[in-house]
Amino acid sequence: MKKLLPHIYIENCKEALEYYQYIFGGEIKNVQISDGIEMFKGHEGKYIHSELHINENCVIYFADVFRPLVKGDNIWTALDMSSEEELNSIYEKLSKDGEIHMELQETFWNAKFAVVKDKNGFTWELNYQKQG
Repeated sequence: MKKLLPHIYIENCKEALEYYQYIFGGEIKNVQISDGIEMFKGHEGKYIHSELHINENCVIYFADVFRPLVKGDNIWTALDMSSEEELNSIYEKLSKDGEIHMELQETFWNAKFAVVKDKNGFTWELNYQKQG
């Protein structure tokens, strides 16, 4: 595994991201807005991904919520995998006794990605960024 990253889902992500940048400092990077992406139709202007890089070792992901906000379910953990084999193994193990929220699939950001809630109620985003 290359990285473990908190991923905070919040209403009014842009405002929250700017607030946390004010608190922690750092640089806002990799902002992706829902506009023009079919699966986010009706949610124009919302952030589907953004990052606050506080320093090289501390990055927090942020995104708008696209469903009713449930307290305790709005902080997920993103795992940036080292290999496709590692991704497949962890996906298989977590989904065995868990609940798949997004099937393992190819993405528009050139990665394989899945979302699984484990048997203890923790939500994991599994990502393997392809080369090239």
